[in-house]
Amino acid sequence: MSEIINSQPDMEVVAVAPDPLVARDLIKRHNPDVLTLDVEMPRMDGLDFLERLMRLRPMPVLMVSSLTRSGSEITLRALELGAVDFVQKPEMGIRSGMLEYSELIADKLRAAARVQPRRVEARRPAPEALKPVMVSSEKLVILGASTGGPEAIRRVLEPLPANCPAILIAQHMPPGFTRSFAERLNRLCRVGVKEAEDGERVLPGHVYIAPGDHHLLLDRSGANYQVRLDSGPPVNRHRPSVDVLFHSAAELAGRNAIGVLLTGMGKDGAAGLLAMRDAGAPTLAQDEETSLVYGMPREAAALGAASEIVSLETVAPRILTLAAASGRAQRV
Repeated sequence: MSEIINSQPDMEVVAVAPDPLVARDLIKRHNPDVLTLDVEMPRMDGLDFLERLMRLRPMPVLMVSSLTRSGSEITLRALELGAVDFVQKPEMGIRSGMLEYSELIADKLRAAARVQPRRVEARRPAPEALKPVMVSSEKLVILGASTGGPEAIRRVLEPLPANCPAILIAQHMPPGFTRSFAERLNRLCRVGVKEAEDGERVLPGHVYIAPGDHHLLLDRSGANYQVRLDSGPPVNRHRPSVDVLFHSAAELAGRNAIGVLLTGMGKDGAAGLLAMRDAGAPTLAQDEETSLVYGMPREAAALGAASEIVSLETVAPRILTLAAASGRAQRV
């Protein structure tokens, strides 16, 4: 990690700590812009350290996670506690594997350095369900996110009633993490959340999350929507790619879809959201104030792809309002 970081022209490792107790003193001495934090450390649990840090001295934190079931669950909890993002350790050949990921790691560190850290409060009770609305089974919500997305998606899904439209999600996340992510959301939400499976029917009240390392596309079999997974090359350096999902929805669902682009670095999803809007779909992009990283939504706004710029808190109620509306979405 030190070699990767120090090889970048715009960043430098100021200190390395073998455990959280040493890290605490080094943070006070060096005041770093970003902290990389291993999930598994001696002398203190990484989550305990992160929780104390974000309560007492909030700062951007990039987690380094092992590719295990427990590692993925701990990482998702770390994001909930205020970590900006994570990178996974390669399973074998850690040093050579990390060097292969050097560009991704550097990009994530740059994004983290731009984040304004926020003091994380104790976990609030789950929000009350929004009032159910009558919607056609043809209505779909197509959502994409990247950095900051796991928590943003949770906050969108938690208040939705059990009869909401079907939702397809492309979240930039590596293999091994998306299943834990879906299972975590399924425990917290009234809608059913699962990792998408190739060929399964898309049903109202259900959320389908793209598996890591597969593109998720909307497909059709007769009168029914269904899921299609694709292992083609990355798009915008990502697989799953938000653009791939959005373009498939523009082609097959048109004005029956609602496009939603949340927080994330880069531009993935902006062109696809524009295609959805051009196909008659209402399209929402998260605003700068509530985005952890205002990259993808900014690109969408610059292209004129978003029919509405909305705060994170208003995404869920706006989805239900749009899903209940009849008639063709009007572009203004």
